[in-house]
Amino acid sequence: MKKIIVRTLTGVVFVFLLAGATIFSPITFTALFAAAAAMTVWEFTGLVNDYAGASTNRMIPSVAAFYLVVAFGGFSAGYTPSAGFIPYLLSMIYLLVSELYLRQPDPLKNWAYAFASQIYIALPFALLSVLAFRFDAMTNRTVYEWVYPLSVFIFLWANDSGAYLAGSLLHKRFPARLFPRISPAKSWVGSVGGVVLTLVAASLVHYFFPGRQTAAGWAGLALTVCLFGTWGDLVESLLKRQLGIKDSGNMLPGHGGMLDRFDSALLAIPAAVLYFYTLALF
Repeated sequence: MKKIIVRTLTGVVFVFLLAGATIFSPITFTALFAAAAAMTVWEFTGLVNDYAGASTNRMIPSVAAFYLVVAFGGFSAGYTPSAGFIPYLLSMIYLLVSELYLRQPDPLKNWAYAFASQIYIALPFALLSVLAFRFDAMTNRTVYEWVYPLSVFIFLWANDSGAYLAGSLLHKRFPARLFPRISPAKSWVGSVGGVVLTLVAASLVHYFFPGRQTAAGWAGLALTVCLFGTWGDLVESLLKRQLGIKDSGNMLPGHGGMLDRFDSALLAIPAAVLYFYTLALF
């Protein structure tokens, strides 16, 4: 009972913090996700050092992740030029050159995990700004549309909730597993329940925020988030299985670590960006 209460309280605080920072202003939005990116990269590099035999630099990739999110935010909002990305590029060069002098036993592994942290974690967080800032041709300026990045998380939460409810209620009647090799607990009926609740959430987003997308447009985003969010969850499950761990950390009581909390988003965010760019082509 105590674990359920702790998990619920942590979840409520997490949702209010994320939603509040996103809605309040573009500055709090960027600051929150820059911090989340840095903490998640710090956690990831710690895991591969402890369980995968790597000696990856933890500080530089974490600071670089923070900076990349800020740089994307400034550039997407039209506040900073493309030259703002130069410090990030320098940090990536440092990670390569530094291994020449550190004399670590496996520099290739260190490179692989350092750059994986940027592609797998830092870049998706940074791409949230691509969703949030949009150029308005009528006013000839860039506007902050917080509903787009927040909708991705709303759909992810709806997918998780629907999958949990359907899986808990119907798993005995429909026991077929979705991906037993990686995550034995996930079922097909849970996935269907997640899709249904996410489509309901898409309808509500369309109702409360009319004019930004058609009903079909929101539904398409919801389905995209469901698919790639599920894959994101499975990718992190594969990572943890390879490392031989149950949770990525204990930063969030009752929920594990930062990777455990953002695993679905790390694939859903880039997919959402691709989805909107595809819509713009047609």
